[in-house]
Amino acid sequence: MTQLYYEDVNVGDDVSPLSKNATSQQLVKYAGASGDYYQIHYDDGFARNNGLPGIIIHGALKNAFLGQLVTDWMGPHGQLKKLSVSYRAMDIPNEDLVCSGTVTDKRVEDGVGIVECEIALHNGAGKATTPGKAIVSLPMWGRTKQ
Repeated sequence: MTQLYYEDVNVGDDVSPLSKNATSQQLVKYAGASGDYYQIHYDDGFARNNGLPGIIIHGALKNAFLGQLVTDWMGPHGQLKKLSVSYRAMDIPNEDLVCSGTVTDKRVEDGVGIVECEIALHNGAGKATTPGKAIVSLPMWGRTKQ
């Protein structure tokens, strides 16, 4: 994994996109790992009987995808300080999803390089179904991370 440094980042830069395609099997595994057994995430008949188009992806799993987007981008010596998302629409399994972002601010606070990003998960139609924000700290050139 490549390390990103504070000095390498500029406002307006893109966060390297991350493609995802959640399968129904992944949703069952996630339900087991998270303890979220609500049937709309794995029982197609139950989901349809509740007015949904079929099973839907857990909101918290979409949050995790966006967390992966940011942590993959920043590298092993960056720190995720804050991650917040808003669930605006449902996503279904077996659809190509893209997580992406843009750097919106950068500053040095108490000798630490802070970078803010607008992030979002987009569905196959390109609609941002899960927008959010991330704040990370990145190492600065000439300073070693302990």
